[in-house]
Amino acid sequence: MSSPDPNRVASIMLSWHSLDLVSCTTLQRLWAGYGYICAITARATSKKAAEHLDKLCGVESGTDGSTYPLILKLISPPKKSSDNADEGHLRKMLSYEVEQYFYTHTVPLLGDDIAVAKCLASTRDMNGHEGEDELKGLIATVMVDLRPKYPVSGEKRAVLSGVQVHGALDWLARFHSRSWGRLPDSLDQYVLPPLEENKRRQGGGKVGKELWLNGGYTYLATRRKEYASLVDDSYSEWSEALCGPFEDLKLSVAEVVALLLTPSGRPMESLIHGDVKSENLFTTRDGERVAFFDFQYVGLGLGVCDLAKLFTCSVPLDILVDDEYLPDQLAMSDGERRLLERYRSFLVRDKGSDFYEWKTFKRHWETALVDWCRFQASWGFWGNTEWLEARVRSILSDSGWRDWLRGSIDSQA
Repeated sequence: MSSPDPNRVASIMLSWHSLDLVSCTTLQRLWAGYGYICAITARATSKKAAEHLDKLCGVESGTDGSTYPLILKLISPPKKSSDNADEGHLRKMLSYEVEQYFYTHTVPLLGDDIAVAKCLASTRDMNGHEGEDELKGLIATVMVDLRPKYPVSGEKRAVLSGVQVHGALDWLARFHSRSWGRLPDSLDQYVLPPLEENKRRQGGGKVGKELWLNGGYTYLATRRKEYASLVDDSYSEWSEALCGPFEDLKLSVAEVVALLLTPSGRPMESLIHGDVKSENLFTTRDGERVAFFDFQYVGLGLGVCDLAKLFTCSVPLDILVDDEYLPDQLAMSDGERRLLERYRSFLVRDKGSDFYEWKTFKRHWETALVDWCRFQASWGFWGNTEWLEARVRSILSDSGWRDWLRGSIDSQA
């Protein structure tokens, strides 16, 4: 397939809603040539079209001829056979399918108080629309541009201000809690880890076509190659600490941790973003309100898994700890606790504190830190590395945590 013209794709999809394309500017080329993200301007050709866009964008223009800022995410990947596709390619392709499902089917259920782009059109729902033959084989989504209301963008591997950190925690708490009680009883339609999902599709079984069964892209089931490298890395302290056996079980510490974090129908499980970092958010100018984007790895999990990456990669160290000097082992500091308590209080405000007790929440948080350290140790450390390692050393040496983990695993057996 030749590379698609974003202008043509945008024009076709806008026409489904009586909109004309005014401009289309490439903002970003996606990793490894998988497609584009473009800023587009659309003009309403009827009052009905304008009213629809007004509602979607949260503005009041209301007349034909009004223009609206939108985003086109266009996926046209390099051709690879699914029979021998590598895990990285499969992960990317499935993630784009998941993201499109999220914008088309999940976002309308979240409510207007959770800042996330609303979808105007997608190739997922193009059957019967004019031009669908031209778009076959593409994954394209047109959505509202968040930047007019959230003009400050996070930077790659940058830290947030204290106000932005609080805004991010409030957004995450609202997002995580909103899905409580709204998840389906059957998980058959959720997408399995890449290699398992590919095998299921090749075997003619049920196809996962919703969100990831396990949110994120760092969980152990999808990072076995990196884990095997860590097992063999005799120079890393984390090889023995995380890859060695856990008590008398045949599983390693990392494998037991992964088992504990795997979604199993617990009431506090929710949707998680899966890739929380400063690069994937916009804020208002005062930093108090946040909007996240890039939902390629949205799926089920414990909300603390989102927090583990946020704290390590985007929260200033001086918010987490009072002293820049970090000991070899570090218990939870006052700054870390204050952030966690803010998140949890927002999370359970409609359910009551007993719904997710602090004791359980804290153990889940500690386990998420251990799991995140496993990924970084096998992939490469970045962010508040010394803080993360010091926290995980402390957690691993805590007999209370180890007893809790063992008891939790035994109860799942």
